[in-house]
Amino acid sequence: MKILSAAQTHDADAATLQYEEIDSLELMERAAKAFVCWFENKFMPQQYVYIFCGPGNNGGDGLAVARLLSQRQHHVKVFIVGDSANASPDHKVNLQRLPEAVAPHYIHSSADLPALHTKHCVIDALFGTGLNRPVSGLFAEVIQHLNNSGACITAIDIPSGLYTDSQTPEEGAIMRANYTISFELPKLAFFLPQHEPYVGEWHTVPIGLSPAFIAEASANYYCITSDDVKQLLKPRAKFSHKGSYGHALLMCGGYGKMGAAVLAARACLRSGVGLLTMHVPTSGYSILQTAVPEAMTLTDKHKLFISELPEDTEKYTAIGMGPGMGKEKVTKTAIGQLLATSTHPMVIDADAINIIASSDRLKAQLPKNKVIFTPHPKEFERLVGKSKNHYDRLEDMREFCREYSCYIALKGANTAIGTPEGKVYFNTTGNAGMATGGTGDVLTGVISALVAQGYALEEACILGVFVHGLAGDLALQKVGAIGMVASDLVDHLPQAFMMLATS
Repeated sequence: MKILSAAQTHDADAATLQYEEIDSLELMERAAKAFVCWFENKFMPQQYVYIFCGPGNNGGDGLAVARLLSQRQHHVKVFIVGDSANASPDHKVNLQRLPEAVAPHYIHSSADLPALHTKHCVIDALFGTGLNRPVSGLFAEVIQHLNNSGACITAIDIPSGLYTDSQTPEEGAIMRANYTISFELPKLAFFLPQHEPYVGEWHTVPIGLSPAFIAEASANYYCITSDDVKQLLKPRAKFSHKGSYGHALLMCGGYGKMGAAVLAARACLRSGVGLLTMHVPTSGYSILQTAVPEAMTLTDKHKLFISELPEDTEKYTAIGMGPGMGKEKVTKTAIGQLLATSTHPMVIDADAINIIASSDRLKAQLPKNKVIFTPHPKEFERLVGKSKNHYDRLEDMREFCREYSCYIALKGANTAIGTPEGKVYFNTTGNAGMATGGTGDVLTGVISALVAQGYALEEACILGVFVHGLAGDLALQKVGAIGMVASDLVDHLPQAFMMLATS
């Protein structure tokens, strides 16, 4: 699913009006009906609904919603902030359409603000996606009042004060919504961690924007949906065999960190790889042979850490490395040799990322279109550099992927995947229970298995992070967020793949 900019969304509206030969009021009515449909499925008619409207078309949406909710016997009160004389034309028409029972209240100062409590529903229709300056003055006072009220706030399209696709200035007031209902497509702002307190739980509702325009629109950002992922999953042929699904090599583990190797290995096997070979320090041999009997195990000459490459790395279809590996000098030399000689795709995580991040020479050796990095935010910072904010971090990731022709799966609540073409995909599965040690090692195993099976690197990233998060969501239902551990994700990978294959 594409994520369009605010300007593109405006153009999509215009294209829809032109193609369907309708006016903007009719499209606004569609949006209001879609919002009300969601709202009625969430809230009870007995709850009082306070709708706060600004002077623009977002306020017009709010007025249309007020009329529709009133017709459905909801207790509605409308508050218009500031002078409506300068309101947009569609705002003025929807103001005239309000029934007498929903006569608006005007807020000219903070003294006009109503008292609210936790049982009230507030609908935020002050500002939409076109905002381009910090919210201040009376509107900031209104936002602050609503944020402090304890009422449940639902934002129409985007929380007021939040910029759609650029950094919001720190000095502006921003609505802290519990729910945000976006029209047709999500906004880029929804996927950035600093916006969680403002966006809350977000949903999209269809309003019939031109499919042709959306299909043709260029986009740098995408939201991964289950429909996208189902199309990627490859069926298994009846007469296939273990050689049909690739041979992965995982170089993982060190003294005291063999658990990382076990997690990566188990995840790799549970993700469909045909054959798996582990290369571990000597001290890890009995651990791997006992904990993961399905994997073949090769031992390094060193007892405590990896110091060399296994023989004939070219026989493997994918190589994963990093979890529990350590950062010894000889380990760095081995990684350099692998980067210089291997022709197969690589999944690089954890200490392997830190080793490459510390050396411009190793970065220069990265083979083109053969590498997937899977960093957490601190590892990303070491690899790419410190960014000013989360918007800049996305741009920095895009630039790094273009420069080195690599892929990055930046782990987080909405794991962001960067590609050499400059695209960014945001994942939509996963939960806070996954914020525990070892879940990244599981992801390394999952993606390595997919690459080994012949998935294109972009496909492996998209499918891998989605299934990884889906396994976490399935584990959440069984063990909850607090008690979840990385092994729970491994245990639920088969069910996650089954859900995608059979749904």
